[in-house]
Amino acid sequence: MLPARYYIIILQNHLTPSRVSSLLVSSVHAVMATTAGAIVVSSCRGNVINDRHWLATYFVIWYGVPYMTYDIFAMYLSHYYRFQVKGHEEYKKHSWRTVNSFVRREFLLVLHHIALLTILLPVTLFLRKEQGDFFIGCLFLTELSTPFVSLGKMLIQLSLQDCWVHKANGGMVLLTFFLCRIALFPYMYWVYGQHYGLPLYSVPFHLPLSTNLGNLCIMAPQMYWFVLLCRKGYRLYKRSRNAGTPSPTVDSSAKGDQ
Repeated sequence: MLPARYYIIILQNHLTPSRVSSLLVSSVHAVMATTAGAIVVSSCRGNVINDRHWLATYFVIWYGVPYMTYDIFAMYLSHYYRFQVKGHEEYKKHSWRTVNSFVRREFLLVLHHIALLTILLPVTLFLRKEQGDFFIGCLFLTELSTPFVSLGKMLIQLSLQDCWVHKANGGMVLLTFFLCRIALFPYMYWVYGQHYGLPLYSVPFHLPLSTNLGNLCIMAPQMYWFVLLCRKGYRLYKRSRNAGTPSPTVDSSAKGDQ
C-alpha cells in the first residue's frame, strides 16, 4: 500500500546498483498495486458496498504485507549506509543505536508502515464483513505516483535535475500525488454518498467514528508530504529561474576594492 518513498531532502550520491534495485522494486510494486486497484474499482463500481473481487483481499495478503515489511528494512539499510559513507563512528556495524537513530529520524514513515501492517491488514481480512472492495481498490490507486517519485530520485542522483525530463516528471509527481493521495479521499466519500443518496457534507456523520479517524490518519501524512513536495518543486523552480538570469557585470573598480 502507501509507500515510504517521499523523502524530500535527497542526498547527492552515486546511483549504486542496490539503490537502483530498491527504486525498481518500489516502482514494480506500485504498477502492480495500481493495476490491481483499477481492476477492483472497475469491477465493483456497480455496487460499491457489496460487489466483491478477490484481488481486494489477496493482493494485500500476498503482495502488500510482504512489500511493507521489506520497505521498512530497505529504508533502514538506506539510512545505515548513508551515514556509514559519511564516516559516522557508530555506523561501523549494525546496533540498537543505529536502529534507534533510524526510527527517530524517520518516525512518521515507520509509524505509517507499522499502522498499515497492524491496522489495514486486520480491517481488510476480518472487519469489513465482506463489504467495501471498491474502496480497498481505491486505496491501491494511491501507488500511482510512486514510479514518478522513483524516476525523479534517479535523475537527481545522476545530476540531471535541470533537464526537461526531470521538470516534466516533477509535474507528474505533483499531479498524481494530489489526485490519488488527497483528492481520492473526498471522492470516496462522494461515491459512498451517491450510493446511499446522501450529500457529501453529511457522509462523515453517516460513517462510524473509527472509519473517519482511519481515513484521517491515512490522509494527514499525505497532506504533509504533498506540502513538502510543493515546497521542493518551488525551490527547484526558483533555482532554475535564477540559473537562467545573467549575472551582473563586475567592473574593475569593484575588483580593486575587494
